[in-house]
Amino acid sequence: MHAAGASGQQVRAEVLTGGNVVGTATGAIGAHLRVPVPDARLWTPDDPFLYDLRVTLTGAGGGDVVTGYFGMRSVGKAMVGGVLRPALNGRFVFQLGTLDQGYWPDGISTAPTDAALRFDLEQQKALGFNTVRKHVKVEPARWYYWADRLGLMVWQDMPSMRTGVSPSTADRTNFESELRRMVDHLRGITSIVQWVPFNEGWGEYDPARIADLVKSWDPGRLVNNNSGSNCCGFDGGNGDVVDDHIYVGPGTPQRPSTTRVAVLGEFGGLGLLSPGHQWPGTGFAYEMTASSTALTDRYVSINEQLKPLIANNGLSASIYTQPTDVENEVNGLWTYDRRVPKMNADRVRTVNRSVLQSATGLTAGGLVSLRVTTAGHTDRFLRHQDGLARTDVVTAGSTDTLKLDATFWVRRGLANATCFSFESRNFPGHYLRHANSRVRKDARDGTPLFDQDATFCARAAQAGTGVSLEPLNQPGSYLRHNNDAVYIARSGGPNAWDTATSFAADVTWLPSTPWWRSGAGLTVGAAQSLRVTTPGFTDRYLRHQDSLARTDVVSATSPPLLREDATFYVRRGLAEGAATPSSRATSPATTCGTPTSGYARTRATARPCSTRTPPSAPSRAGPGAAG
Repeated sequence: MHAAGASGQQVRAEVLTGGNVVGTATGAIGAHLRVPVPDARLWTPDDPFLYDLRVTLTGAGGGDVVTGYFGMRSVGKAMVGGVLRPALNGRFVFQLGTLDQGYWPDGISTAPTDAALRFDLEQQKALGFNTVRKHVKVEPARWYYWADRLGLMVWQDMPSMRTGVSPSTADRTNFESELRRMVDHLRGITSIVQWVPFNEGWGEYDPARIADLVKSWDPGRLVNNNSGSNCCGFDGGNGDVVDDHIYVGPGTPQRPSTTRVAVLGEFGGLGLLSPGHQWPGTGFAYEMTASSTALTDRYVSINEQLKPLIANNGLSASIYTQPTDVENEVNGLWTYDRRVPKMNADRVRTVNRSVLQSATGLTAGGLVSLRVTTAGHTDRFLRHQDGLARTDVVTAGSTDTLKLDATFWVRRGLANATCFSFESRNFPGHYLRHANSRVRKDARDGTPLFDQDATFCARAAQAGTGVSLEPLNQPGSYLRHNNDAVYIARSGGPNAWDTATSFAADVTWLPSTPWWRSGAGLTVGAAQSLRVTTPGFTDRYLRHQDSLARTDVVSATSPPLLREDATFYVRRGLAEGAATPSSRATSPATTCGTPTSGYARTRATARPCSTRTPPSAPSRAGPGAAG
């Protein structure tokens, strides 16, 4: 903060929340003031908290007061699981946004009212987006206020020069002057997290130099040297972001590097005509659909394809084209007049939230192990034992029982589908739930209370990278490990497990590759046959013939050789050699003579194998399975 005024006067800057002063600094006119804000509440899309600011001129002739607001947050990059990601307050948050061009049928570039500006952003937020790319336009200050207030991260484009024309020296001088003024003008906006100097090569020149220039002006935000350089213009090779445009997409965007995060700066563009609510003309879209249902189906489909790109390709952001129709485009979520939503809002919201949740490492229907992130304990994982949740060291050499106990099915929340429940991998129908602050594994009993106790909502990591899990029916508390045991804890609460020491790290869990990867329960050592489940072909089985796998009809009257070829022993995964066989993995049944020890065999004339499971010692974890 820089203060200026009459000689001999001073200024007092006060930070307030709820009318209470939480930070103060006083200084001379012309001095830079730094106001401390203890235990700052950080701005995020989930919690877009804003502080009030009051600056008072003191001394002789003083008394003048100026007020404003601001948010506390940081923007940067961080390595997360070996992948470079954008970081908000030091944590990876997938940026799911829209390409907001900001056109209006009655004012073109000018919205009719402040309420209209709010409406556009409010509707995008309500549909589950957390980001908006303001496309080649600078909006009035009120638009950015609503982005700050509602909690939408903003990518700010610079308005482009003419495409297809090499800008003159005068053009370039003016462009850089206006670019600097835009950055200075919007520098104080909390929600802006990225600057985009060029789009698809429109009027592009010296993208590497311009990216470095913008970064020198504002090192506290990411810089994208050319959004869509894969399709148009060229990539300067620097900046913080590598940005692909793929229509309809999402396709396979470029992977991140060690210096640049990977984003999908534009995709989608699915269209639907809306007679009576669109600009005159046929309208354009990258792919037309015939109905709202078909449009919604396609939207859900292409957004579901983002999930493996996030997990396996390092994708960190996606920008869908677009929130509303414009004059010549009919690919909006809303009609141009903002009167008719073109898709099923509930389904859009559901898939958007599921994409964001998948970026935490939690995907409903998948298996997961939850690793401790507290320094000195990162070899420990959440597991259950004798009905109670705890943490233990798990390694590749751990027993099957421990690996199974430390693996959970991620289910849609039993009491709220936007949250999660964790079903035991080896005790189907048993879920992690809290009871009297302790977390335990119990069989679902069908009561509403159980379902609420077993439902946890994924929240931004309290510390570092990962996810924090808030009980649905105890907001403000989190799943925490404390001295090996696991509790529902509230920082500063009355219990021993509520202590503030290392609280943030203790309630942050890193979703990891499940220790027991197989979802099916195949008994190690058993002789099994694998039947086709496709309707109309359920009398066929997997078999081998002349070294090739195929399916054939197999029945009790089939030749012995066919039944033999359709019978397989379940062995431990060849790539899981570090696994320690448990007492359940006994020698295979030998009712068909001496079993082969290889994994490729000739068509020998052995007697047909039975499919019985060999006897094994009992175990509380259930039968062994192929991991």
